[in-house]
Amino acid sequence: MYFRDIIGQDELKRQLIRSAHEGTVPHARLFCGKAGTGAFPLALAYARYLNCTGRSETDACGRCPSCLKYNGLIHPDLHFIFPIVAVKERKKQICDDYLPEWRSFLATHTYFDLNLWLSHMDALNKQALIYARESNDILHKLSLRIYEATFRVLFIWMPERMHPTCANKLLKMIEEPPQNTLIFMVSEEPDRILGTVLSRAQRINVGPIAAEALAKTLEQPPGELPAEEALRQARLSHGDYLRMMENIHISEENEFFLQQFIRVMRNSWARNVKEMRAFADDMAGIGRERQKNFLSFCQRLIRENFACRFNAGEMNYMTAAEQTFSERFAAYVNERNVFDFVSELSTAELHIARNGHAKMIFFDLALRITVLLKK
Repeated sequence: MYFRDIIGQDELKRQLIRSAHEGTVPHARLFCGKAGTGAFPLALAYARYLNCTGRSETDACGRCPSCLKYNGLIHPDLHFIFPIVAVKERKKQICDDYLPEWRSFLATHTYFDLNLWLSHMDALNKQALIYARESNDILHKLSLRIYEATFRVLFIWMPERMHPTCANKLLKMIEEPPQNTLIFMVSEEPDRILGTVLSRAQRINVGPIAAEALAKTLEQPPGELPAEEALRQARLSHGDYLRMMENIHISEENEFFLQQFIRVMRNSWARNVKEMRAFADDMAGIGRERQKNFLSFCQRLIRENFACRFNAGEMNYMTAAEQTFSERFAAYVNERNVFDFVSELSTAELHIARNGHAKMIFFDLALRITVLLKK
């Protein structure tokens, strides 16, 4: 990945390039941002640029020995740590066991999230973690000498998914890594990272991509989408490339989430306990990652329905199907219940993440919604 591959984020690119030229490169950096804003490709392009021997004022050359090895992600001084699903039967228990899959995944995905990676691993309904045993492998790698790079770079993607034992073992190394060793962490939820890890890294917030920059990607090749429609889709995505592509190619997953949202709201309003139990049973069977994604989807839709009350078109970020349902439902989301709605949904998401009993969580949520809808 090169700086030129990253959509927008021009100011951050200039900031990183300037730090490379001035030699003010901190040993530990935390790139924070949603998957679709480009935090990971930005960090990887930065690592490439730092080690490029023929770099220009704006990007790496792509021709030097370092760049050629970065192209295939096979540079001996480039290491990756990322969430995996340990499978003893297939002898896949640490990140290195998944390196071939990881390299092929990055070769075809500039922007990606955990669900795309889980799908690539054939583990869509499982929880991925950075396991405790990973710390020993990291410490061993960084104890070796640097082979040929100016900077050895360790990437930790989604450090919020590190087992506490792993995180605690790495504290000293993050604070004082070996000479010319850089640690780049890329996080979507920095508030979930262990505080002692968070305090040892210089944070860079990667914000939403400018709508104009996103829109340009939809106008290529010329005629792909009319300029006005491209800009509308870019606005709808809140500066998130992945969300924009999902909105354009509405997936069965999004349709399923909307139908389940409508289902639970209608059954809770009608106090149909039998159907609420059926809803909880169905949701318990879709896997924890999809359950969390559904609850996140619900939180967004509640916020959008509350915004509908202000009759401001520029504040509308819903798809056509979502807007059709919201024309009537928005009346039930108001200043008396909107914060409680979001609180209950986020609490349910937290309980799911902590391996709570899904059937009980979703049934309890449906009951609580019954009360909130009457406010």
